Amino acid sequence: MKKVATRFAPSPTGALHIGGIRTALFNWLYSKNKNGKFYLRVEDTDKERSKDEYKDQIIQSLKWFGINYDGEEYIQSEKINDHIKIANELLKNGHAYKCYCTSEEIEEQKKRARQKKIPYIYDRKWRKKSETDAPKEIKPVIRFKSKIDGTSVLKDLVQGEVKIENNTIEDFIILRNDGTPTYNLSASVDDHQMNMTHIIRGDDHKINTFKQIQIYQAMKWELPLFAHIPLIHTIEGKKLSKRDQASTLDDYSKIGIMPDALRNYLLRLGWSYKDKEIFTLEESIKFFNLEGIGKSPSKLDMSRILSMNEHYIKNIDEDDLFNQLTKYCKLYKNEIKSDKKDKIKKSLTFLKNKAKTLEDIFNNGQYIINDEVNFNIDDVKLIDDKAKKVISDFNAQFKNIDLPSREILEPIVNGLIKSHNTNFKGVGQPLRITLTGSKFGPGIYDIILSLGKKEVLKRLSAQIS
Repeated sequence: MKKVATRFAPSPTGALHIGGIRTALFNWLYSKNKNGKFYLRVEDTDKERSKDEYKDQIIQSLKWFGINYDGEEYIQSEKINDHIKIANELLKNGHAYKCYCTSEEIEEQKKRARQKKIPYIYDRKWRKKSETDAPKEIKPVIRFKSKIDGTSVLKDLVQGEVKIENNTIEDFIILRNDGTPTYNLSASVDDHQMNMTHIIRGDDHKINTFKQIQIYQAMKWELPLFAHIPLIHTIEGKKLSKRDQASTLDDYSKIGIMPDALRNYLLRLGWSYKDKEIFTLEESIKFFNLEGIGKSPSKLDMSRILSMNEHYIKNIDEDDLFNQLTKYCKLYKNEIKSDKKDKIKKSLTFLKNKAKTLEDIFNNGQYIINDEVNFNIDDVKLIDDKAKKVISDFNAQFKNIDLPSREILEPIVNGLIKSHNTNFKGVGQPLRITLTGSKFGPGIYDIILSLGKKEVLKRLSAQIS
């Protein structure tokens, strides 16, 4: 039995799409589960739209996501001569033919199909014509001679048995009139040469699969097995596209979604194992199977992604969380200064409270990260004369403390509540605004202890001077 081999084959014509990363994940997990190989093939034959920056972004995205492929990237454009060679073989053995139709003729056929409200299928004009009838001034395309009669059956590993009438598959172009191969030819040749055993991809490729199977059969190659995954839809039920907000991997990493949380979410998006929700990477590999993939489209739910991310923030090791936070800040915010890192690390326990993203933790820690307090204009108006007196009285007692602790601070705050005839908010709010610039944020004791005595006194003095 052949060793399992799968591939992820993106086109470097844009940033990696969330649907693409789930396809890569399913391929990778399936290979890992079967102790097989997983490859990355960059389908860069669209020279006008393919860019190196997108190729690099795809590779970096997979790395960020934790997906490692075997060997070097397989670059499709480097194999074009192999694709052309197969097109000529198909021509030679009677499975393909030269078509001399002009673009005007094809457009006229398409127009008639639109008028009749039927799908356009090339009329096979040149299928049986002799080349002696060929016009000299027209460069031909090469079309594959598709089956006309009968039905083709695909035993899909996700969708089950899928049937199609052969006469609905047109004689598709495999070589353009400029001599370049088309997607279906290139993908078939590459998959054969890469010894792919399983093709796992979106179910929008079903018609391509029927075309590619015919190429395999014409070349007498051993067929791989196919699995078509339902697409991801928006929460409104529409097909997710690259134009949708939060459709690329970068959209998630920019707001501080962590790779493990997104992996767990995408794993469960259209796949299930018993009633389990949270999977470690090891469990994902151990339990993944194609039988667990559903047949219906899944809806991308941002609130569920945030909820999953919050779960990971609360439950992962704080050293790991701190490392991810510092990497995130370096990439998307300002790098945390070395003299602030220790304070942030020690404060993570409360900075991560109610945080759904790394960005939330970064925002919660702004009062530590910044040397100067950035005051919210509306909140600073709450510091009236009464609030200033509370701050002044707190300052007078606080500067006499050698080593601040919650046990020492609580009696001081309770004493101020009593002497100023107020409540906890009446003391805590002015202090919080003074120390952080906002009435919202962590608990007042956490703020004081995270800043340290020297910084607290500096900020109090600035307010009462």
